[in-house]
Amino acid sequence: MMLTVFAVGGLPEFVAGDDLIQMIGDAVDGVLKDGDILAITSKIVSKAEGRQVLAADREEAITSETVRVVASREYPGGVTRIVENHLGMVLAAAGVDSSNVPEGIVLLLPVDPDASARALCAALRERLGLRIGIVITDTLGRPWRQGQTDVAIGAAGIRVLDDLRGSNDAGGRRLDVTAPAVADEIAAAADLVKGKALGLPVAVVRGLRHLVAELDAPGARSIVRTGPDDMFRLGTKEAHAEGFEAGRASAH
Repeated sequence: MMLTVFAVGGLPEFVAGDDLIQMIGDAVDGVLKDGDILAITSKIVSKAEGRQVLAADREEAITSETVRVVASREYPGGVTRIVENHLGMVLAAAGVDSSNVPEGIVLLLPVDPDASARALCAALRERLGLRIGIVITDTLGRPWRQGQTDVAIGAAGIRVLDDLRGSNDAGGRRLDVTAPAVADEIAAAADLVKGKALGLPVAVVRGLRHLVAELDAPGARSIVRTGPDDMFRLGTKEAHAEGFEAGRASAH
């Protein structure tokens, strides 16, 4: 199997109200092949959807996007907040971003990246006559790891997990938990050619036809680990408070 990843050129700087379907469709017309997957930086989706606020309200914007604070740390320039946002993602500053936008503006993540991906995927499939997939990407840090990587925050027309449970490995042993998050792996691969300062927000990932699926396949929200499956759901303050209350209860 051969995997090919390349950036799409010819795209302008996006602004609120831009027709992503038309603009991306023009850029990839004649470029895409059946079975290709488009990886699209969430920033241009946010811009087109008008998800921007004045930078003077950045902290307020972070608060408005926050469901709960997982951890916070003060440093000389301010406070870093690790929070769960309305998409169920745990990340710094709720995904509020000030890079590659005009001075005085910050961007919020799309309201529903999976819905945005489905609309793009459906329209581009119809226009191009090709069975393609869409991944909307954003950059996240990882606990216990330095640096950041791109992950899928929206997806349509692909299998976001390659569920291998129940199959056998090369040695014949049964796989009981193996389910690679292929949507995240696609996002990370695409970021290698898009970059952060190259002005290339869209990439084509070719060679993964077997992952292309129907439009109603589960989106990226389905791979967010929440609730009882989240073994690290408590932030430091929450863990302390819960432990303190448990201690008080056991003392009575």
